[in-house]
Amino acid sequence: MSEEITSTAFFLLDERIQRFIWAQGWEALRDAQERAIPLLIKGDCDVIIAAATAAGKTEAAFFPALTHLLALKEPGLIVYVSPLKALINDQFGRLDLLCELLEVPVWPWHGDISSSTKTRFLSKREGVLLITPESMEALLCNRGSSVSAVFERTAFFIIDELHAFIGSERGKQMQSLLHRIETNLGRRVPRIGLSATLGDMQLAASFLRPGNGPAPILIESRESGAELKILVKGYEEPSFVQSSSHDGDTQDSEETITSAHVASHLFKVLRGSNNLIFPNSRREVERYTYLLNKMCATEQVPNEFWPHHGSLSKEIRSETEAALKQKEHPATAICTNTLELGIDIGAVRSVVQIGPPPSVASLRQRLGRSGRRKGEAAILRGYCIEHAVDTRSSFSTELRLSTVQMAAMISLLTKNWFEPPRAHGMHLSTLIQQILSLIAQRGGATIGQAYTQLCGLGMPFEGVSKEEFMVLVRHLGSKELLTQDSSGLLLHGRLGEKFVNHYSFYAAFNVDEEFRIINGGRLLGTLPISQMLTVGQRILFAGKTWLVEDIDEAQKSIHVVRTRGGVPPSFSGGSGRVHTMVRQEMRKILESNGKLPYLDVVAQRFLDEAREAYIHKDLANQVLIEQGNELLVLTWHGDAANETIACFLRRRGYVATLAGPGVEVIKAGRSSDDILAALLDAAVDEPPSFDILLKDATNLQQQKWDWALPDNLLRTAYASLYLDIDEAFRWIKCLDTNQVRNKSFSSAPTDNDVSGFH
Repeated sequence: MSEEITSTAFFLLDERIQRFIWAQGWEALRDAQERAIPLLIKGDCDVIIAAATAAGKTEAAFFPALTHLLALKEPGLIVYVSPLKALINDQFGRLDLLCELLEVPVWPWHGDISSSTKTRFLSKREGVLLITPESMEALLCNRGSSVSAVFERTAFFIIDELHAFIGSERGKQMQSLLHRIETNLGRRVPRIGLSATLGDMQLAASFLRPGNGPAPILIESRESGAELKILVKGYEEPSFVQSSSHDGDTQDSEETITSAHVASHLFKVLRGSNNLIFPNSRREVERYTYLLNKMCATEQVPNEFWPHHGSLSKEIRSETEAALKQKEHPATAICTNTLELGIDIGAVRSVVQIGPPPSVASLRQRLGRSGRRKGEAAILRGYCIEHAVDTRSSFSTELRLSTVQMAAMISLLTKNWFEPPRAHGMHLSTLIQQILSLIAQRGGATIGQAYTQLCGLGMPFEGVSKEEFMVLVRHLGSKELLTQDSSGLLLHGRLGEKFVNHYSFYAAFNVDEEFRIINGGRLLGTLPISQMLTVGQRILFAGKTWLVEDIDEAQKSIHVVRTRGGVPPSFSGGSGRVHTMVRQEMRKILESNGKLPYLDVVAQRFLDEAREAYIHKDLANQVLIEQGNELLVLTWHGDAANETIACFLRRRGYVATLAGPGVEVIKAGRSSDDILAALLDAAVDEPPSFDILLKDATNLQQQKWDWALPDNLLRTAYASLYLDIDEAFRWIKCLDTNQVRNKSFSSAPTDNDVSGFH
């Protein structure tokens, strides 16, 4: 830092930190640091710092927090909470040098840290503690009587990657843990939230500190991110009759061919630099890793392509991270969202997205990895794979929905919009865990104590009524998770004690699970299921259409039989729940006529064909799309509203499922008029309760402890997280009754219709 710098914030820092900044050769403090330091150095308020990746958020929190710590008369403690063990390891490496100069100890604490390190921290209880929510949970469960002593010197809680917690089970768990610690301490501890992606700052503020009291101060960095360069390439899967294998099943050869074309282009443009490739599933990670490794072997060049996803061992993931960090040889990771958060993997030249990302927020987070070097642009390479249109093409294929969704998400990204998290879900699964944890911490609790500390005014589970809590506690007793002694004290039941004493208890979330798809006793494969399923609905798997015969939730199995004819269904697992804003942007793009400069020739052709199909079908005015035995109710709304509309129809006896920008309904001998009448009837009725709406729904157990919920609370919890009854009801009420009743239907294409779309 040179003498012409006139930063007032810089001179508020401890002199040793100033010297450290000088030694690092910094020319100036970043915007977020300039604004955060004067606020945090006092140590008396909550602050959220939102800034682009590599904009210095960590330093914006730690420089003033450490300065405050050094000014205290007695040793103090900073507790840094991270969603990832790998991020803790990175932060330890970044902080250790500075804190060694300050003579402040740094303590990483997670499942891979030795017990001797943890014992040394517990004897000192000062410095900087880097910890995951799971390890914090273990501390409260196993050292309940000494929680106050462990955290008595805490001056700050720093929560990194705040967006990753909001609206999730772990986020609700973290809220509860921080509140329980503060309850033991009898005082508020200032909280600092750090994030690169926050769709709603006010929502983030209410998440960081639920309840009444001073709201967190919000700092949004004014520094703009790097220049963004985008190229989206289109690839068309040919339409031909596949050869059959010996057991009568068709091969996915055309998918392999198209994937190989994509891999070939990736091999050509990425070699020699560091990059991240995001397919939309672990299966695709494996596919592209295999193809790219094979190309390296064929060309007799060193391998540059490494896999990274949650099912791989820690050693394999570490190898990939190490390959990205070292500077001697280029490396590209093919990954899931495991490399989306802030693990320090160095600068990458470009980010590759194969197919639409799970969300705009996810795309922004991924892009934050690129363009981190001064003067370098952030580069996004998108790949859209579409099926060739033929006489049996689905609505999704004709509308090129994958390409249009990718374009819509990029459009919203450039407008700086991204999805606000659903922060108001009930998260009753996590409440069960926290009841069991609180009992472990305190050695027992009365129903009143548990309710007040977890569900009272301003508490993490405030929305749960006393009546609902009582129903839940009684049900947990019937499941042998809880028992009550003669004095009324809640204790662990036989199963509750078994669960709490196992290390897996500390995580509030399940490891990603997939349902097994079984046909006639033969396993076809697995599929992630993030929405409710219904017996009688059709699903697409391995390029074929299957009819759901039975759903075994306990065994995570779906039993199917082949079904032929009709248009292939839209449902095929999915990689994320789509927001209404994305679908509305898709519609805007389809109704416009300008070229998108970042699309290559093939991708632009896809968009032109989609727009032609949109006009041909008069989709600007159509709501009901005839598809033979199915009817598509076209809403252009998000999955939360569409799934709610599907529930309305299920209540009236229809098999209805999510289908991209609408809801697919199986007619089963009934007419489109009948389905329309059912929708209009729903508009006349008052919106039903969640319990009634989901009365016959299956596959609602999405979270770790959902199996232990009574049925009515399971339905209520699911609806609070995945449905939007208000938005669905508004859409139904806005239906143009006269236009729809006048048979404003669009039909499935005939052979003549298709010819114009090539």
